[in-house]
Amino acid sequence: MAPRPELHQSLTRARRQTDGLFDLVNPAALYERPIAERHRIIFYLGHLEAFDWNLLAGPLSMSAFHPTFDHLFSFGIDPDSGDLPTDKPSDWPSASEVRAYSSRVRDSLDSALRNAPDELLHVAIEHRLMHAETFAYMLHHLPFAQKVSADVSVVPSGPAPETRMVEIPAGEATLGLAHGEAFGWDNEFVRHAVDVPAFSIAAHKVTNGHYLEFVKAGAPAPHFWTCRDGQWCYRGMFEEIPLPLDWPVYVTYDEAQAYARWKGAALPTEAQFHRAAYDGGPVDSLGANVDFRGWDPEPVTASPPNAYGISQMVGNGWEWTSTVFAPFAGFQPFPFYPGYSANFFDGRHFVLKGGSPRTARCLLRPSFRNWFRPAYPYIYATFRLVEN
Repeated sequence: MAPRPELHQSLTRARRQTDGLFDLVNPAALYERPIAERHRIIFYLGHLEAFDWNLLAGPLSMSAFHPTFDHLFSFGIDPDSGDLPTDKPSDWPSASEVRAYSSRVRDSLDSALRNAPDELLHVAIEHRLMHAETFAYMLHHLPFAQKVSADVSVVPSGPAPETRMVEIPAGEATLGLAHGEAFGWDNEFVRHAVDVPAFSIAAHKVTNGHYLEFVKAGAPAPHFWTCRDGQWCYRGMFEEIPLPLDWPVYVTYDEAQAYARWKGAALPTEAQFHRAAYDGGPVDSLGANVDFRGWDPEPVTASPPNAYGISQMVGNGWEWTSTVFAPFAGFQPFPFYPGYSANFFDGRHFVLKGGSPRTARCLLRPSFRNWFRPAYPYIYATFRLVEN
């Protein structure tokens, strides 16, 4: 069966999204490594098309034309801080070679996409859109002078809102997808219900203003903060601004846990997040800070609350949960991508839910699970507190 035309259109839109990100990089910076734990930028210029080729060429009965690049650009890396990459710029091919390879891959695949299975096209689209977000993290940490500034405006900020807890009654949280229900990644299956005792959860994400009190009490400052002449600033995508007190604070899991202990509270479990975010009625993300709407956060009060009275469970920053990333019962790895999830079921990654300003709309489904290492500081990750 030929794939649906809307999947071709979605792939085209996803390509425009990632192409636009590379347009923001000064050509002289393509061999920079803005994040020490990741590949140089040049890798990602080739990776997106290499991934699509490695995924689709076999099912489409297409012969390799550059197996060296197919392998070189096949997989990203996720080392801990004690095992960082040591490659040099000279170890990589020229940008013109990589662009020529990527162009040929795209042209070759496009000539045969009508025969591609729907599931594999979903994988290609969502993989690219995930990189549209994670590559934005890399751009965020590229020096301002090494990227082309976009025409953006900073959302006005104000004081941090008062902390308010919302009671969530005991009930079931529905996690995951049923087979055949819709496309999902292997870790999203199988749908199941979890009994969740009553608990209370914060109406808003923890803000920079709230976290500033923790820093004043002696905690280290978050990665996105910079102190200038005794004043705290936030390092945005294209400029540094005075610390917006009512924006959500971007932190690591370890920092979120430390703050929660300081406040005598906890981080929500994945099931508690679901109870508060999705089981209180329909989720409306149309007004949320998601889907590439902006480059930076906005105030935690900027969008209306859900049926429980809780704001921004979707958008404006992924939210850390206390749940270790692990398979659901009945997990089966994708036969065409067996390591997508299974390689990270190591007890050293934690589940995040919700979505950030750079998260594509198709990844906002309740079943989608994000995950990162607990000390990884570069992501748009926020948190909120619960009391059990």
